[in-house]
Amino acid sequence: MDTEVTDAFTETAEHYDALVALNPGYHEHLRSSARALLDELAGEEGPLRLLDLGCGSGASTDALVTAVHEHGRGDECQVEGVDASEGMLAQARAKSWPGWVRFRSGRAEQLGADGGGWDGVLAAYLVRNVPARDELVADLYRALRPGGVLVLHEYAVRGDRRATAVWTLVCWLVVIPLAAVVTRRSGLHRYLWRSVLDFDSVDELQQRLHRAGFIQVRRRTFGNWQRDILHTVVAVKPRP
Repeated sequence: MDTEVTDAFTETAEHYDALVALNPGYHEHLRSSARALLDELAGEEGPLRLLDLGCGSGASTDALVTAVHEHGRGDECQVEGVDASEGMLAQARAKSWPGWVRFRSGRAEQLGADGGGWDGVLAAYLVRNVPARDELVADLYRALRPGGVLVLHEYAVRGDRRATAVWTLVCWLVVIPLAAVVTRRSGLHRYLWRSVLDFDSVDELQQRLHRAGFIQVRRRTFGNWQRDILHTVVAVKPRP
């Protein structure tokens, strides 16, 4: 992730939860993607090691913890949230968590040095913020054990004129003005708008995953204004 982007997240960290709370469905959508990860791993026996990469202030981590509890796996899971923004991590650590959840500082680009062995990885709103995307996807592949599951929770509108128009209208009429009021800054959310326009189409994102070696790659979208804008993409690392 670009250092300037990381710094922008840190600058708005104390207001971040208030801003996302104004987005109807934000937390439920994250829980839906986290459930997709646990659903895919439902047949696996024994403890699960789960990584929330780009955990931010902990909203996606909370979604993962909720999904773990829903599947009755709390006593046999380890969840680790990793983020490059110390400000965001401070917000996450200030919340109440089960003993099997921990947080640490790290960049997505350093994932390959972690040694791998993860059963599942959730990456919400992350891939488009990393310039070297093929390298990131390759690192995600290496980080998972054979049979491990990757779930991406991401905005993607390229190639869809309706989705692009709706995304732009919502950003400039709602998101950016709200950010300016709540944080007195709008740079991060203007970046958010542009980053989604510049990002892969959802088909291109799936092709990246296929090229890295993932199988069973599929996607689903959400309802209301985020239809064909916000997606859950599931991919599996093949077993030998």
